[in-house]
Amino acid sequence: MFFQNRTACLAAVLWLLCSAAHAQSQALQQDVDAHIAQLQKSARNAGFLEVADIDHARLAAAEGVDMPSARALIYSDPKTNTSVLAENLRAGLDLPFRALSFVQDGMAEVIYTDATFLKLRHGLENTATLKTFDAKQTQVFRDLDTQPAPTTGLITNYGIIELTSDLGVSDAVESLTKAIQAQSDTIWFGEIDYQAEAAALGVNINEAVLLLFGGPAPGGVAMADFPAIGLDAFCQKLLVYSDGASGSVVLFNDIAALAELHYGESSAPHRQLNDRLTKTFKGAL
Repeated sequence: MFFQNRTACLAAVLWLLCSAAHAQSQALQQDVDAHIAQLQKSARNAGFLEVADIDHARLAAAEGVDMPSARALIYSDPKTNTSVLAENLRAGLDLPFRALSFVQDGMAEVIYTDATFLKLRHGLENTATLKTFDAKQTQVFRDLDTQPAPTTGLITNYGIIELTSDLGVSDAVESLTKAIQAQSDTIWFGEIDYQAEAAALGVNINEAVLLLFGGPAPGGVAMADFPAIGLDAFCQKLLVYSDGASGSVVLFNDIAALAELHYGESSAPHRQLNDRLTKTFKGAL
């Protein structure tokens, strides 16, 4: 009887602990959702175009992968994009604007990519453009407690994997898009034609197209202990641009390097995804 009672007590304690953990998880998810709703409202009011709302945790859960609540909002201002790209097309990898609400250490936080990140990673020097970039962010974050992404150790071209191809930009984009969409575990979020945006504003820049996509299951595994990388490593961004020659240059993020930037370390799933993406893109090019 003693052992039966003890077993019943332990089961009851475990049930209570699980219930408490679930309730806390639900409350934190609600905080994340509230952050994103507020960001969306502020972005609309400031005239931004919403590009994607990526609910990392729910997408991963649908594939049977558990990770902390994390949700990214990508929103755009073509005029700001064009100003940055006029100085360095490679900065298109970190455009347009983005913010992430995620759970870390039992709290829901909001981080974003600021002008300092772009300046250091892409060698930008136009002070007016950088000030405008951050001023536009302020319009969206006015009523939220936010922090910029870490930049300690960030240098020019940090964490950027580069490939080249003899294919022109349009052909490279078509081939890469087919290869990405052929992946059974991958979701397509869309593309941004930076050159077309600039042309609509009367500005001439070389061809540059950003592809947005992600794999909820492998991404969820990679983010499980590193949720902050949902800001820049996921969704995955692929920039295809012309450097003025006949071929094209393709850039994408080194997931392991970004994990090390945010957390000071990386893990095997990050490196495995890097290898998988590199193999896929090389095959398409």
